[in-house]
Amino acid sequence: MGVGTVWFIGAGPGDPELITVKGRRLIAAADLVLYAGSLVPREVLACARGEARVVDSAPLSLAETHALLRDCALAGGLCARVHTGEPALYGAVQEQAALLDAEGIPWAVVPGVSSVFATAAAARVSCTVPGGTQSLVVTRLSGRTPVPESENLAALAAHGAALAVLLSASEPERVQAELLAGGYPPETPVVIGHRVGWPGGETLRTVLGDLAATARAAGCTRQTVFLVLPGAGSSGRSKLYDPAFSHGWRAGSDPAGDA
Repeated sequence: MGVGTVWFIGAGPGDPELITVKGRRLIAAADLVLYAGSLVPREVLACARGEARVVDSAPLSLAETHALLRDCALAGGLCARVHTGEPALYGAVQEQAALLDAEGIPWAVVPGVSSVFATAAAARVSCTVPGGTQSLVVTRLSGRTPVPESENLAALAAHGAALAVLLSASEPERVQAELLAGGYPPETPVVIGHRVGWPGGETLRTVLGDLAATARAAGCTRQTVFLVLPGAGSSGRSKLYDPAFSHGWRAGSDPAGDA
């Protein structure tokens, strides 16, 4: 029997329907489902086979999770390592994959829906707007996990782009102060996503000057995203649907138009 594959699967923000078709298919076929129980609801794993081994990794160390994946893969099994959100953002895939590589165990990643985009969708807002900001910065406050000094919130705020701040709900006052220090006006629109995708999840609209008070009043202590949206409310329109704009599928009245 050959060596099985470990699949790192992004489970999305919590809603069992916000997982990719591929991710769900692999969980349903897996011999071992190892999931982050502190952040991934069991409903996401409801499709697992009855005979599959389903293990919560929350109390386990890196060595312990690796041993489970290694033993299953070396026995020829399919392993579903299920992470919250999008594995490429603040995930722990790199360190797990290094151990798999050292033992010649194949692995691959299935992307997931980030809470950043789940929050934007739930609030029905756009992070980039025609004629306005064309960039979205995803970041966090420094804490026990350090952030390079060049990436502190005030420095990033100076760009004036849309900003998504994750993993920082315990210090909303600091988030607000650093963003204001970076140059965002106090009236800059902000959307707070709190447990979006989970029962009782919500989005709150406020402005930067009231960010901390709004977050505190709503009890946003975990699983919270701050979306700073300087372009919110813009009346700009995309050129794509402008009748004067030409592209490969339509000749407009301005043939020189471009994106």
